[in-house]
Amino acid sequence: MLGEFKAFINRGNVLDLAVAVIIGAAFGKIVTSLTESIIMPIIGWIFGDLDFSNYFIRLGAIPDGYEGEVNNYAQLKEAGVAMIGYGDFITQLVNFLIIAWVIFLIVKGANKVEAKKEEAPAGPSETDLLIEIRDELRKQPQVTSH
Repeated sequence: MLGEFKAFINRGNVLDLAVAVIIGAAFGKIVTSLTESIIMPIIGWIFGDLDFSNYFIRLGAIPDGYEGEVNNYAQLKEAGVAMIGYGDFITQLVNFLIIAWVIFLIVKGANKVEAKKEEAPAGPSETDLLIEIRDELRKQPQVTSH
């Protein structure tokens, strides 16, 4: 069983998957930063300084002794207040759409490259070349030795 596991781990697909997961995680962080640091502030500015991170509906009571701001989603969440954070949902939705768009562009580009490979005229096979060489050799005059 250990030998099978070793063979499984050493297969190229597992290594490719591991690399893809690591790159995907890093890409996710980049997209999150792009969304939270650039896109959402621009959207907020366009719509009048909206801060999507603080759009929520409080469902539960604020605990006794709470010293944070009553309109701060992150502080209330940390205090354990039940809430629907639809602003955070909007931010995550924008993240998803950006990632989906980039993946779409990557797949579209890969499909174009693959289609061009299929359209490229294939050269003659080895057998065709050998037949052509044989036929050319047959056409040459025979040299006889004395």
